Amino acid sequence: MEQKELAGCARCPFEPPVRICQKEEGKAPSFCPTVNRTSVIHEAQAELEKPEIREFARQASIQEGEGYADRELGFDHARPAKPRIVEVTEFAGKMRYRKLGLAFCLGLRKEARIVEGLLTANGFEVVSGVCKMGRVPKERIGVRDDQKIRIGGFESMCNPIAQAFLLNEAKTDFNILMGLCVGHDSLFLKYAEAPCTVLAVKDRLLGHNPLAAIYTIDGYYRSLKAPIRQE
Repeated sequence: MEQKELAGCARCPFEPPVRICQKEEGKAPSFCPTVNRTSVIHEAQAELEKPEIREFARQASIQEGEGYADRELGFDHARPAKPRIVEVTEFAGKMRYRKLGLAFCLGLRKEARIVEGLLTANGFEVVSGVCKMGRVPKERIGVRDDQKIRIGGFESMCNPIAQAFLLNEAKTDFNILMGLCVGHDSLFLKYAEAPCTVLAVKDRLLGHNPLAAIYTIDGYYRSLKAPIRQE
């Protein structure tokens, strides 16, 4: 079987205005999927022929545009106008969803209460599940005592599969993730039946703003340029 070069949009050397994904006669490196993964593009287009998928994508695109003000003045004048919580609320309304699921981390319980209140105030029914639901000990999945946070004491495991099953049982229309751990969020997304979005990701060190390390890669976080040592 012929070996294809791995797609690498993240390492594209061309500025966005002249890329082929933005301009018909644009430039493309050898690893450009717009040029050499046309079967993937066509397969995705076929999915968009499904009415429910097409409408979801259409409303998402409309929401994207409405996230900017002054668009009528031209692209160079467009400016961000809405925080993500507003966009999530508006998108759920555009899709005519009524029942929303909220899967959150215990560490963001205060934030989750606020978000639930905001969603309820906008007319949505909210079903929420905390990561520690079930009080299942970490030993149940083979975690040693020295691998826990609370060494020497009882510690509930995060239970994202149970969170997903809880929201599935409630037949939520749309799920919102708030601060689930790396890997736990993956399990939730794997088992959740309704479409999902992420309001906040967990970054314990950086106040749930993981890009702060990327933005300061040439300064405070320059050490990340060296391979991360695995224990």
